[in-house]
Amino acid sequence: MSDNSVDPSGNTEAFRAFTQNAPQEPAAAANKTPLIVGGVTVAVVLIALIVWLVA
Repeated sequence: MSDNSVDPSGNTEAFRAFTQNAPQEPAAAANKTPLIVGGVTVAVVLIALIVWLVA
């Protein structure tokens, strides 16, 4: 049975084209996660401080 897929490492030009056209992972979603976690943490600390001061 023949293999119809082309191995990009077999040809230097094909390999360079393969590596340059590789899809990039979206980094925007990963960058927002620490910001959201930090915002929630600050909000919880502020609410706890207000409750402590009122009590």
